Amino acid sequence: MTFRTRLLLIVSLILVAAVVLVESLVSESTRHAFDRLEDQRIQALVAQFRSEFARQGQEIVRRVKAIADADSTLNIAINLNQPQPDYASYVAEAPTLAAAHNLDFLELVSGDGTIISSAQWPARFGYKQEWVLQPVDWNAQGAFLKREELQEEVALALVCVRVVAAGERKLYLIGGEKLDRDFLASLVLPAGLRVLLYRNLGPGLSPQSITDPGGGLRDVARLAPLIQAVRAGSREGVLTVRWSRDAASAETFHAIPLSGRENNLLGALLVGSSRREQVEMERFLRTIGFLVAGGGILLGVVISWWATARVTRPVRALAAGAREVAGGNWSARVDVRSGDEIGALAEAFNQMTRQLAEQRDRLIQSERVAAWRELARRLAHELKNPLFPLQITVENLQRARDQHPEQFDEVFRESTATLLAELANLRRIIGRFSDFARMPPPELQPVDLNQLMESTRKLFEAQLQASPVRLHLDLAPALPTIQADPDQISRALQNLVLNAIDAMPQGGDLTIRTRARDGAVELEVSDTGQGLTPEECQRLFTPYYTSKAHGTGLGLAIVQSVVSDHKGRISVDSEPGKGTTFRIELR
Repeated sequence: MTFRTRLLLIVSLILVAAVVLVESLVSESTRHAFDRLEDQRIQALVAQFRSEFARQGQEIVRRVKAIADADSTLNIAINLNQPQPDYASYVAEAPTLAAAHNLDFLELVSGDGTIISSAQWPARFGYKQEWVLQPVDWNAQGAFLKREELQEEVALALVCVRVVAAGERKLYLIGGEKLDRDFLASLVLPAGLRVLLYRNLGPGLSPQSITDPGGGLRDVARLAPLIQAVRAGSREGVLTVRWSRDAASAETFHAIPLSGRENNLLGALLVGSSRREQVEMERFLRTIGFLVAGGGILLGVVISWWATARVTRPVRALAAGAREVAGGNWSARVDVRSGDEIGALAEAFNQMTRQLAEQRDRLIQSERVAAWRELARRLAHELKNPLFPLQITVENLQRARDQHPEQFDEVFRESTATLLAELANLRRIIGRFSDFARMPPPELQPVDLNQLMESTRKLFEAQLQASPVRLHLDLAPALPTIQADPDQISRALQNLVLNAIDAMPQGGDLTIRTRARDGAVELEVSDTGQGLTPEECQRLFTPYYTSKAHGTGLGLAIVQSVVSDHKGRISVDSEPGKGTTFRIELR
């Protein structure tokens, strides 16, 4: 097979494969884009439904409460408190009150559960409403869904209950409105979406159990699998229904269960999204793909016949130069003397290799500068932690000399020991940072975390006494020892304590807790400060990220590095206004 034929086949196959790949990627991206758009529109519609549902519930509560607060209602309750009340005199009260307050349902129920007046079904006078006698604070309850039996049908109602007390007797007011076509019609629907209401008020699935404000539902039976899934698990479900052989007739329905006060399934909101736009777009993309593939094959024939006479020799030279660059010779050059595009390509190749060599040198220099900057930043941060106890110790010496001279000798002995220990700690830190700012590996030894907690408490005792922060230690008894570097763990703990104190400038509770769990030892540092947002929690351990004006952004990054070097885990739980908890798990 000649080079020309091979080039023709290769170019044609590449173009066809590229077109197919691009068409597939575009189709997949379009499908995902439509799915995301559909999810967003459905979520917006569901949010609108819930908002309207909550608003109507609040409106019903307001209307029923207005009836309950009326003087006439209180008079009814007082009259019902008589030894032998006349229920029949109030038969017409509910219809009048329901019409005055624009309610579909309203029933007046006596303290023993007897219906004394019903707006929606007057013939129920004297019947019992046992459920309203449950030990529930109805006046504190909002509106809820309820199955409501009417004279000719069973309806889905949004109702609320209010209680009027007069003496030892109570009068229950049960009022509400239908959840029907008018409620669905109040929702603003984007193009391509529609909303249905399934009412789970009877056995099986019938056209009467699904409310469609548009009246365009073709075949209720096709929705049966979705309805059965919702009824079986009381959870959301998704079903795509193709109403005809045409794929553009497909519609995806999302079902959102609607439950009553006792979590019983009373209905479901069905949000239908048409797939017509997506199907038509995919058809258009396939047509364009076929046309481009055909044109690509023709273009490949032309290119192959022209390229065989033009590119063989310079392409080989370029290939040889590329192999040298791939082998590490960034100074490779291609000697192609041509004034056409191949010559320009060769010149661009030579310029690229020169720039690569220059960029390699600049990159090496930049990496060196960055390494020294990182070393300086980490060294400065690490030296701050030992300097703080040195300052506290000197202040304690001064305070003891000025205020308690008789105790100065004892304080002096303790303080000098602390000073010597911290100075030794400084020497160790400086020695470890001599290795190009790389955190030294931990020097493992048996460590009792409870003792470290006590040492930390003593270290911060003077500072905490002068601040409104209250320290609480919750140390687990008989805590097992762990293999760790006590200096690194102590510095990590000091960082966390300082962060907690900074988070509570107005005071609060600082709790340090230890406990054993599943063969590991957990350490928690909690504060009741201002808390953190989820975004801040995600970036908290990023080097140089800080929300404090005086912070370097390395403290928590170093804490995480210490925990990681000890094969442990660190996590943070926080909510704005509810404080922050850092949790370290070591084994």
